Amino acid sequence: MRLVLVASVVCCAAARADLTIVQKIDGTEGTKRVVLKVKGDKARVEVNPQITTVLDAKTGELTTLLNDQKTVMHISGDKAKAMAEMVKSVVQDGAPEKAVPKPTGRKEKIGGFETEEYVSDTPKLHTAYWVAKNYPNAQNILAQMTVLQNGVFAAMRKGMPDFHDLPGLPLRTQIKMQGQGEITSTIDSLKTDPIADSEFAIPADYSEMKLPDFLGGKKTPDKPGQE
Repeated sequence: MRLVLVASVVCCAAARADLTIVQKIDGTEGTKRVVLKVKGDKARVEVNPQITTVLDAKTGELTTLLNDQKTVMHISGDKAKAMAEMVKSVVQDGAPEKAVPKPTGRKEKIGGFETEEYVSDTPKLHTAYWVAKNYPNAQNILAQMTVLQNGVFAAMRKGMPDFHDLPGLPLRTQIKMQGQGEITSTIDSLKTDPIADSEFAIPADYSEMKLPDFLGGKKTPDKPGQE
């Protein structure tokens, strides 16, 4: 479920500013405060102070820092892609190639902005976006938020709308999966201040942890002989 959570959070432009988004995530595991930082082709996701995940859109590599243990786990781009394919088979089976969000006419004020609800549906997934059409610089922010859509999570995009299909910035996103609880993500704050490269680096005093077999012995795609 962590991969699904991260994917829901991250949910490219030729020239773009750095981006920091603080979100409140409400789900079956309670309420979490998630910080997403995007710089170039990399994103840093802090689900809690103990766990930080760094994603590289170019290579697909996932790096997880266990801060309380000072250890790091690496997942190669190939293995991350295979994991994303497994998640897709669970939540997106039978979905159309692209679900177009449609307005419902419902409105709500969120964070001081008027928003309108847009929804998209697949056989296993219902998604509602509360969109602020008048949010400043919304299109540039959306471009930055889509930095990972062609990376490791590309396999999970089937049936889900592109952010650019929305007529503004989604301040709240509600995802309901068949047989699972609902996840609601609300943007608490957003800023475009510069982010240091060190935010995406591995601390020198962290040791590497051997990974469990997430794939259950299955081979990664495109490399049949790889363990």
